[in-house]
Amino acid sequence: MTCEKLVLVTRATRLEGLLERFPTRAQARFWLEREGRDYSAYEAEHGDYHRALDGLRQALDFGLPVQTVERSLVPSFTFLDSDLVVTAGPDGLVANTAKYVGGRPIVAVNPDPTRIDGILLPFSLRAARPAAARVMEGRARLREVTMAGARSSDGQRLLAFNDLFIGARSHVSARYSLSWGGRRERQCSSGVLVSTGAGSTGWLSSVFNMTAAMTRAFGGTPPPPVRLGWEDPRLVFAVREPFASKESGVSLGAGLLEPGTELGLESLMPSGGAVFSDGVEADFLAFDSGTVLRVSAAEERARLVVPDPA
Repeated sequence: MTCEKLVLVTRATRLEGLLERFPTRAQARFWLEREGRDYSAYEAEHGDYHRALDGLRQALDFGLPVQTVERSLVPSFTFLDSDLVVTAGPDGLVANTAKYVGGRPIVAVNPDPTRIDGILLPFSLRAARPAAARVMEGRARLREVTMAGARSSDGQRLLAFNDLFIGARSHVSARYSLSWGGRRERQCSSGVLVSTGAGSTGWLSSVFNMTAAMTRAFGGTPPPPVRLGWEDPRLVFAVREPFASKESGVSLGAGLLEPGTELGLESLMPSGGAVFSDGVEADFLAFDSGTVLRVSAAEERARLVVPDPA
């Protein structure tokens, strides 16, 4: 792979988030301590992260230009075919980068193993350089991850690494018509969750946790949670808190979307409907009255660089 530029994707620290609200560190500290929180923890986390970034830039000095892109700017950033993409942050940063890089390999680095679980982050700061070198030499091992895709009737499209949420932007009930498996039903619910295999241990697992708790509380046997592999081409959908009434049904509450099949939804909400992916509400598709949505496994795959076998 011919690389002409290194794109380092980062995420603002909690302290930087506070400084968007408060003009000085002293004011941020005053507010935190008034709330009974430890300012020093925020400052230590911030310092450790930026020292890690400095070390990572030095380790990845291949003589290429380096462009740093903060997470909030990723949706509007144009990734080029010749970019070497490296993420330095929590697992969610990988998920929210993979949707926009167009299948380019991602070297995911854990900058702070003491604070970050790193399920999607196989590389330490020390291992980042050889991993990036393998990408540039065209010999990196890759893991391809199924993503979900939603396309609206006006031609807009949104990808998801973990999951898509379709519903209302506020806490009011969402109203829509759902089509699946040759059946169609008007529904009123807290929204529809569509999960990939990578996301099946995330938000989807909380749906199963709630189901299991309710079932056990009333003497039943809860169903086993669905766990799909990251490469599994199927998706899982679940309707959250469906409400049965004269105008809304609950018979199409969950299911597996097999390869080549779609979930169809049509909004019945005058305003306030939205589709967002991987928990990022700022980057969304409008899902207002008359909008028709088609959801299926995306043709694109996320491509994560993985370590060579020992």
